Amino acid sequence: MAEKILVIDDDDAVLTSCRRIFAAEGFEVVTSDKPADALKLASEREFNVILCDWKMPGFDGLDVVAELERLAPDSAVVMFSGYPSIDRATEAMKRGAMDFLSKPFTPDEIKGVVQKAINRKLSQEKKVMNRYEKMLGKFPVPSLDDKAPKSIAETVAQTVGVAKANSPWLTLFVLGVLAGAYIGFGALFSASVTFDITPIVGVGLKKLIGGAAFSIGLMLVIIAGAELFTGNNLMISSVMVGEITWKKMLAKWGVVYVANFVGSILLALLFYLSGLWKTGDGALGAAAVKVAYAKVNLSYTEAFIRAIGCNWMVCLAVWMALASRQVLGKIFAIFFPIWLFVTSGFEHIVANMYYIPAGILAKTNPEWVSQAIALGVSEAKIAHLSWGSFIVNNVIPVTLGNIVGGSLFVGIIYWLSFLYKNKSTQVNEAKKMASK
Repeated sequence: MAEKILVIDDDDAVLTSCRRIFAAEGFEVVTSDKPADALKLASEREFNVILCDWKMPGFDGLDVVAELERLAPDSAVVMFSGYPSIDRATEAMKRGAMDFLSKPFTPDEIKGVVQKAINRKLSQEKKVMNRYEKMLGKFPVPSLDDKAPKSIAETVAQTVGVAKANSPWLTLFVLGVLAGAYIGFGALFSASVTFDITPIVGVGLKKLIGGAAFSIGLMLVIIAGAELFTGNNLMISSVMVGEITWKKMLAKWGVVYVANFVGSILLALLFYLSGLWKTGDGALGAAAVKVAYAKVNLSYTEAFIRAIGCNWMVCLAVWMALASRQVLGKIFAIFFPIWLFVTSGFEHIVANMYYIPAGILAKTNPEWVSQAIALGVSEAKIAHLSWGSFIVNNVIPVTLGNIVGGSLFVGIIYWLSFLYKNKSTQVNEAKKMASK
């Protein structure tokens, strides 16, 4: 008789992933996105294992676990969460959970946790021992070790990319607008702390300080939760392993790209109307004009190559953030690559969706334009600063360069390193399976 597993989660991508993973292992899989219905199922049917999400609309996962302990005492309950911590794991186990798994997880990780839970339930003596350990306050602590590179590659290709590809269009658009705004916040913060310090510290230290400040933008995207076009270039890993199609990836890229543009423009407009660019007697507004002017006057080659370096670093920041299971680790993983890319002068298309429109808006103020000219900006080239030059001279080469930097130098390179299997390898694996 097939072992039965119940998966409770409000995320369709997680349910689909678990259904595929455990059906392939011979389980009878039942899924539910409604905790109330799941509790009723648990009371009416026997399940070997029950997987339960930590946080769902209208329900606290801890309360669900406590109720499962009463309704299905013979089932091994495993909790998973996108925000793991020792305190949460301990509290979950106090209420009846036998193990705790952090999201995102790879197929091997979740299969290992489920098998461990089943093994525990097979031994009545161990079950009694676990109950005594709970009474004494001795709880197994979930692994909070950072993920190895191969594990990150599997997570990106098999879980993260698939979840993004299957996300609802409206959800992606709203989160994309937020990401555009978050990167804009980082850009404004960077400009606000550096616009008048060049005479004091010099160009190098100015760029160093600006790069450190800008990193808050990607921290907001990854930790608060948003969809960024440049980071989503990593979805190509899911295409390469056959989890999603090129068409689906490109369609979702398009939605997020447009949404990032909307969020960036919205933030540039809000800051223009706020009067914040009057800071320093208009020097901040003049700096906005100067930055935008410099970006639309790059050559195609310069813009393209700088964009490659930029998204190489951005996608590595996203990649390393996935390695960490704790928020503090994610902050450090994001900070240094972003600090590097901004300080080096690389080009990020979503940042430019804020910087250049901000300069175009600031250009409408003659006083700020005069200050920009006094800073050495060519009056003729300021006239070249327009929506047309923004799209033709910057959007096109920088977008293409960002795609190459993130998709090729991170997504495909790590797919080749850890996930690619050539024909001879596949034949050898098939022979091993046949011999068992």
